[in-house]
Amino acid sequence: MLRYLSGHRPGLQLYVARSAVDGQGLFTARRIPAGRKIGEFGGELISQRAARWRARRNHKIAIVELRDGHAIDASRAANWFRYINHSCSPNAYIRIYRRHIEFYARGEIRAGQEITCDYGESHHNGKLRCTCGAANCRGSI
Repeated sequence: MLRYLSGHRPGLQLYVARSAVDGQGLFTARRIPAGRKIGEFGGELISQRAARWRARRNHKIAIVELRDGHAIDASRAANWFRYINHSCSPNAYIRIYRRHIEFYARGEIRAGQEITCDYGESHHNGKLRCTCGAANCRGSI
């Protein structure tokens, strides 16, 4: 039985399940049209310095740095958007507005499909092997 998640756009049914990319991923049970806001990343507001310290000490992280010297760390929080995995050919993108980290559909996302985004620059500094499986995979994150 699927457990649908709250904290996202009304009408969407999102769930966490085993991912072919890495560990667990965030999936949609319903079609998401192109351009639709999927939801918002949430967690603990910390300094970028603290974020980088935490990233050096943990293999699995869910940290997004902001432009104002802060970061949002969902590694320990129960925010479901921390399960969005990286892909070199993503179906979603991140929009950062002030201290809000929002996810939007790049194109239509089919029901049952995993939601992915391109992490871009990350705390892994290209040292983590990418397992997205995309034809255009860069090989590292």
